[in-house]
Amino acid sequence: MTISPGSTVDEIVAYLQSLRNEANIAGMARYGIDTTTALGITTPQMQALVRQLKRDHRRALALWRSGLRDARMLAILTADPKALTEDEARRWAGDFNSWEVVDTAADLFTETPYWRDLVEEFAADDREYVRRTAFAMIAGATVHNKSEPDQALLAYLPLIEKHSTDPRNFVRKAVNWALRNIGKRNPACHAPALALAQKLAASGDKTARWIGKDAVRELTSEKILKRLKP
Repeated sequence: MTISPGSTVDEIVAYLQSLRNEANIAGMARYGIDTTTALGITTPQMQALVRQLKRDHRRALALWRSGLRDARMLAILTADPKALTEDEARRWAGDFNSWEVVDTAADLFTETPYWRDLVEEFAADDREYVRRTAFAMIAGATVHNKSEPDQALLAYLPLIEKHSTDPRNFVRKAVNWALRNIGKRNPACHAPALALAQKLAASGDKTARWIGKDAVRELTSEKILKRLKP
């Protein structure tokens, strides 16, 4: 069975199902990935599919509606950020149920012109994976959005502090990730991020303290200080 850019969504889904790998599904579960609808498709297999199918936004929306984890990953990787509407992004975020789907979609979302609005909206949302999306977007934009001004990213430090007491595993890790990535961006970002990390490390809140201590550890490491040295 083969697929091409002209394949129907049903044909693509059938092809994905033909690649089902039980051993990979078990391995994904060990990494905290929700495998309820997973097919266990490997990263190289997914990358090959993306190269074969190219971008097609309407097809991506239909793949998402299939509900299958791997079809949704393919949808994210072949969607067009220029065509993705805010409502579509919101609907997808509402369906998120696993950290790796969130983190992949976050990169897509930060390619849209309205991503900054989504960060604020998603951070205010109490659903664990939606809130994680906000901080995964900050973490990703810090690295991938090269033209984003430092001050725009530093402006997220109060948001990071605000949600540093959320104890849920996938939120606290994303908040920590966003803080560390801002601090590693360049010397101008390092000092303010480190200052916040040190403040959180001294917090009376267990979660904030963990986030701060972990960020301080990386931001004061010899490797990072050497890379940021003028």
